[in-house]
Amino acid sequence: MNHISESIRYIGADDLRLDLFENQYKLPFGVSYNSYLILDKKICVLDTIDKRATRDWLYNLKNELGDKKPDYLVISHMEPDHSANIETIAKEYPEMKLVVNAKTTPILKQFTDIEGIDGRIHEVKEGDKLELGEHTLNFYMAPMVHWPEVMVEYEEKEKVLFSADGFGTFGALEHDPRWIVAARRYYTNIVGKFGPSVQALLKKAEGLDIQVIAPLHGPILKEDLAYYIEKYKIWSSYEPEDKGVFVAYASIYGNTKEAAIHFARMLEEEGLEVRTADLMRDDHAKAVEYAFKYDRMVLASITYDGVLPPAMQSFLYRLSIKNYQNRKVGLIENGSWGPIAAKKMTEELQKMKNIEVCENVVTIRSKRHDSDNEAFEALKNELM
Repeated sequence: MNHISESIRYIGADDLRLDLFENQYKLPFGVSYNSYLILDKKICVLDTIDKRATRDWLYNLKNELGDKKPDYLVISHMEPDHSANIETIAKEYPEMKLVVNAKTTPILKQFTDIEGIDGRIHEVKEGDKLELGEHTLNFYMAPMVHWPEVMVEYEEKEKVLFSADGFGTFGALEHDPRWIVAARRYYTNIVGKFGPSVQALLKKAEGLDIQVIAPLHGPILKEDLAYYIEKYKIWSSYEPEDKGVFVAYASIYGNTKEAAIHFARMLEEEGLEVRTADLMRDDHAKAVEYAFKYDRMVLASITYDGVLPPAMQSFLYRLSIKNYQNRKVGLIENGSWGPIAAKKMTEELQKMKNIEVCENVVTIRSKRHDSDNEAFEALKNELM
């Protein structure tokens, strides 16, 4: 078990069967639901987990408690993958107090039906402390990271930041996910819209001596914390993480794909780092990740029924709602009689902040021809 210390115990569980997180993000390696237990004069549970793993969580909780009973349940975040067992533990331990903030209370009442709930709520605000004995929890509000009621907790004695969804990842702990890969996809798709809120929380964290970061998904972080924090600073500022080009294409019969791959190879020959994605087939959450990772992007598309194909339209919509910005974008369009894909893609990109669309647009007719080489060269040069 991935415990933090003798006093701070991990009681979460892996879910290896869930295929879609939030019913939309692919989980080839599952996900973990993290929950923690502080054993002291006063015993405190920090968050519950998804109903899919109730049995494992209850077993871990009771195995650590033995004959003892928890005094407090801290509720950091009311999303159901963390709150689904609040009612379960509240009924099991009727004397246990529910530690929430003012924004949590109405949402808690919407998600649960706990008898006498008003008498059990212990409301905290920014800067409040909860004394457990040798351990003390400090509360910091983190609204819109990524729900309005989110708060994080800092434990003074062992210098642990319980970071809610912050610093979380996809991937079950059993699979030991590589943090940077699993966290980037998680951040850009789950938390990424709310960069200013993340920045505000990071500023609060700068004043704390943090030795351990304990998120609600993914591995507990104990070493080289500056690395993880620096990544969050970059991601939440909407600045590129790396120099490179992400090439995303939507192709029906393969000709637009061929043009996109051809252009990707041209860029690689110039020494650029390039990633490609087939938007008709590949995971859009992964595509969003790469769009945010690199400082440049190329979109290649046909039109379908006079509009962008659903895959390209959906991808651009995802970028828009996640606040994609501060990037340079090149366009490749394909049309057999009336090419307008570049115009349609530009219209979507103009809805985003600080997107520089390249002046040189590549227009191919049905398939790539040698006569298109000059246009490809012009776009390449503009992207360099």
